[in-house]
Amino acid sequence: MFKIASTHEMDSVEMRSAYAETMRELARLDDKIVALEADLMGAGGMTGFKNEFPGRTIDVGIAEQSLISIAAGLSVVGYVPFAHTFATFATRRPCDQIYISCAYSHANVKIVGSDPGITGELNGGTHQAMEDIAILRPIPNITILEPSDAVQMGWAIRKAAETEGLFYIRMHRKPTIKVYEKDSEFEIGRGVVVRDGADATILASGALMMEQALIASESLCKEGVSARVVDLVSIKPIDKELILRCARETKAIVVAENHFTTGGVASAVAEVLAENAVGVPFKHIGIRNSFGEVGQVGYLLERFGMTGGHIAAAVKDAVKAG
Repeated sequence: MFKIASTHEMDSVEMRSAYAETMRELARLDDKIVALEADLMGAGGMTGFKNEFPGRTIDVGIAEQSLISIAAGLSVVGYVPFAHTFATFATRRPCDQIYISCAYSHANVKIVGSDPGITGELNGGTHQAMEDIAILRPIPNITILEPSDAVQMGWAIRKAAETEGLFYIRMHRKPTIKVYEKDSEFEIGRGVVVRDGADATILASGALMMEQALIASESLCKEGVSARVVDLVSIKPIDKELILRCARETKAIVVAENHFTTGGVASAVAEVLAENAVGVPFKHIGIRNSFGEVGQVGYLLERFGMTGGHIAAAVKDAVKAG
């Protein structure tokens, strides 16, 4: 169903472009597809969609509670609304609307949160969603996806459109490495083994940390450590079977996520291991008990200890502990 790219070079297609183009393709086939924005039409790459489908484009301005409430209302009358804004404003600010108007009401709403974690870069701590997964993961009836490249982003949008229910999709807006070949397909609730390995498993979530995980794996290989790299694109439901298999087949588990180390992917993985009484050395890479700050991604990766080098060091420590 999927094919791993032979070289993980920078992709010529931005993830926001994949989002916008997939939305246009869907809208041409289904007149129920609607796009909602919160004053980020250009930033989200959706100007072309607005020009082609002005009657199915709604810009609510800087009013994120209204963004989600309107999306829920459109769902009630049969539309398939996709609501986009920066991840922090797509989740923390309208949390009650997501919980009651969408999840509790079984609404068919798709929320796209862009620039998660430190990818908010120069917008600083107010615009860096470090806690969005932790906020939404406990909510019943929600599917949470974090694509690793433009190909996977296109799949996530198509899958959300055809699947009834509430979705939250984390989107890295800008260029990423190419992980998958065109026309690859994936499954909700299933991770992907991007690179095999026998000594440890790096469970990575999202474009930024997939890139760093692959850097770490290549570095470790030169030191004689074989590190498997797994793409946890489906955060909820998470791939319990694959997590347990990796824990049993390798000596250590390291989770790399662009999120707080509390409540996010690492917590979800730890829950799976604990519930199944699988004991394995476990490390996690992410933002630890700190607010975001202004800076470019390279600086922020170093600042919060999230580079490929940090991941490789965590792998070696975990393997040694095993």
